[in-house]
Amino acid sequence: MSDLFSVAGKNVLVTGGSRGIGLMIARGFVEAGAKVWISSRRADVCAEVAGTLGCEAVPADLSTPEGLAALTDGLSSRISRLDVLVNNAGATWGAPLEEYPDGAFDKLWATNVKPVFRLTVSLLPLLRAAATEDDPARVINIGSIDGIKVPSMEVYAYSATKAAVHMLTRQLAHQLAAESITVNAIAPGPFDSKMMAFALNNPQVRAEIAGQVPLGRIGRPEDMAGTAIYLASRAGAYLTGAVIPVDGGLTTHG
Repeated sequence: MSDLFSVAGKNVLVTGGSRGIGLMIARGFVEAGAKVWISSRRADVCAEVAGTLGCEAVPADLSTPEGLAALTDGLSSRISRLDVLVNNAGATWGAPLEEYPDGAFDKLWATNVKPVFRLTVSLLPLLRAAATEDDPARVINIGSIDGIKVPSMEVYAYSATKAAVHMLTRQLAHQLAAESITVNAIAPGPFDSKMMAFALNNPQVRAEIAGQVPLGRIGRPEDMAGTAIYLASRAGAYLTGAVIPVDGGLTTHG
């Protein structure tokens, strides 16, 4: 039974892996025995976190073609196959409706959606090299429950781009299934991350948010890591095109 959820020895890339949800996932894979690479925009932070985790850093700004090429080339020079790609890097933007800037849509499309597509396509040779019928290569995209249900905050571009990530996940899953590459998405609810810090660092607001969650608490690192490891293990080998809410039941509110 332990082999069913094993990811030991797998090559894993986590974008945005130096903080927040990406860090939770990267740490989980490292502790589970995978060989992990993390990428983030700031090279110094990426290297520092990688040293702490015991993994390797490949810094890159994935919102630019140059950054995407640097990550692809840097990873390809170190490994011949990639078992798991976690597309996690992202950003948010909040503002009142009539003040919401056009630039927010431009920035978040370039950060939250395009790199998911471009990096997946760019790394297909490495994913194909790892893929077998019994043990497919895995792509795990990080969406959001804000792309499933109407968010309580005014984050119009963020929720729209996360909904786009969910649909892109389904289309890529359909396209790549014949090549033994699965593509799934995780849609997190409230977790301790930089995006949620403005709210969760306030004890009163934190308690209010936790009170809205049917399971009564904020998400923990093992909740996120466990879902990613499941999707990357033999236990998740027959799942593709799914969007899994990891939200303590928030999306049951409709």
